[in-house]
Amino acid sequence: MRPDVSHFYDPDTNSLSYLVVEPGGRHAAIIDPVLDYDARAGRTATRNADKLLAAVKERGLKIDWLLETHVHADHVSAAPYLKAALGASTGIGQGVRAVQDTWAAIYNLPPVDGQCFDRLFADGDTFQVGGLTARVIATPGHTPACVSYLIGDALFVGDTLFMPDYGTARCDFPGGDAGQLYRSIRRLLDLPAETCIFVCHDYQPGGRALAFETTVAAQRAENKHVKDGVGEAEFVAMRSERDGTLSVPALLLPAIQLNIRGGRLPEPEANGVAYLKIPLNKL
Repeated sequence: MRPDVSHFYDPDTNSLSYLVVEPGGRHAAIIDPVLDYDARAGRTATRNADKLLAAVKERGLKIDWLLETHVHADHVSAAPYLKAALGASTGIGQGVRAVQDTWAAIYNLPPVDGQCFDRLFADGDTFQVGGLTARVIATPGHTPACVSYLIGDALFVGDTLFMPDYGTARCDFPGGDAGQLYRSIRRLLDLPAETCIFVCHDYQPGGRALAFETTVAAQRAENKHVKDGVGEAEFVAMRSERDGTLSVPALLLPAIQLNIRGGRLPEPEANGVAYLKIPLNKL
């Protein structure tokens, strides 16, 4: 079954969020929602999330799930804001525990509980979006927590794959592994050729128009990093060389500090202001 998929693009972070609705029904899921964050001013806003809320209200939808494909390093999750408004359950891959342990140590924070999320998905888990059955596919490599969601015949891959002309995700964050990413991608590319793939980011190489939907067949034929015929050793060598040239994402330090807690902001201190911690000379 083909779900009804609407995209919401945030040009500040090149991020895509998705509203996924059962065909002919009113049950839906939201995938990778974005909270606006102005790093220069230290201010949050809900412009992106409010667009999702407006679409949900206009269509009279019931949101069953707020799903994260991984702990994002380039935007802050709006899941807590949307959960308060919609009452939906939150979910992420169970590998989030490893990400939480690693980054809590980097920030010198108390241990972060995996129960910041309502459900931690294991590989092969299923859940319902109304009449649609969704399946979880563990796709570690970019991070240990990465999962892809196969909802009907639509596959939401997070940062594991990009559009064919941009390639694949970096693997140089703590816990990343290029060989593991290669094997995760090949699992996805073993799905039926006509499976629709929706990516979490589009950087519009060469100034082309925004693109976010592709297919297994297109990825196998055209992906510049991992098309058919590229072996694991070749991919790992390419990925390692390329990752060595990449800069740290602009929002990595604020985003991960919040996203390991499911996007929850820190509690205000005695003066009523919440604060983030920035580790110096650590990364």
